[in-house]
Amino acid sequence: EVQLSMQDVGICGSDVHYWKHGRIGDFIVNEPMILGHEASGVVSKLGQGVTSLKVGDRVAIEPGVPCRACSDCKRGRYNLCPDMKFCATPPIHGNLARYYVHKADFCFKLPDHVSTEEGAFLEPLSVGVHACRRAGVSLGSRVLICGAGPIGLVNLLAAKAAGASDVCITDINQSRLDVAKSMGATYTVMVKGSPENMRDLIEETMGEQPEITIECSGAPPSIQTAILSTRSGGCVVLVGLGPAEVTLPIVNAAVREVDIRGIFRYANCYPTALAMIASGKVDVKPLITHRFKLEDSVKAFETTHKGDCIKVMIRCARS
Repeated sequence: EVQLSMQDVGICGSDVHYWKHGRIGDFIVNEPMILGHEASGVVSKLGQGVTSLKVGDRVAIEPGVPCRACSDCKRGRYNLCPDMKFCATPPIHGNLARYYVHKADFCFKLPDHVSTEEGAFLEPLSVGVHACRRAGVSLGSRVLICGAGPIGLVNLLAAKAAGASDVCITDINQSRLDVAKSMGATYTVMVKGSPENMRDLIEETMGEQPEITIECSGAPPSIQTAILSTRSGGCVVLVGLGPAEVTLPIVNAAVREVDIRGIFRYANCYPTALAMIASGKVDVKPLITHRFKLEDSVKAFETTHKGDCIKVMIRCARS
């Protein structure tokens, strides 16, 4: 393990949900819990046996540490490990703090030209990398992304970096669509009307149905839109989490052989996400709209909860 002097922590929607509601699905906050899992730090002490890092290294922190021994871990899908210890998922404390201790092999050294804010952004960007891998995004792919929030936008960046030729993104908020357009979206579509109406509008906008849809809102009508809008033989990846049970046009998906896949966090994506930022292929800096000191964390959470922002970053270091 290494001790880290924490630098920057981004606020995620799940952090806000725990703060406001005290639970997400079966994960229930039963006692005080430190939030924060999108994070970076500077190594301040080395534990026994650590040779991959040295004091003073700036690192991005992959927040989930699996058991490494179960069948899921051994086949490389450690994100599905039943004994996963994930920052700010009850009862595990998060890293929104001055100092934090983490497994050294889940800390990724940042090149000198990559900031600690960008390092903290590796966490949500890894979600986009994992979703695009699950969806099979490749050179020339035509992709629909439902939802232009922070996760929708990192999926946009990941899809473009993976070679998607056209990316259409939908949302109920015009300002978010404007941001998406500035970040490389080929088309933007304002959500209006029924899922069937949205299917027709998306096809009219793109010229044909996309072969891949990445659903990032979790809203039931948007999930329905995702399935209806994807061309026969295509793939829908569900990233956004909404109600536990949703009514779906499942016969439509079945008879058109539209694959429906879920994702849960990510696995083996941090090195790719770091390479994308370090190479300049992806620029996440425009997504950071608000910054707060650790002492003002409540204000930071209130700002995120209001929704008039993209990514709120909290500075944990005193300097």
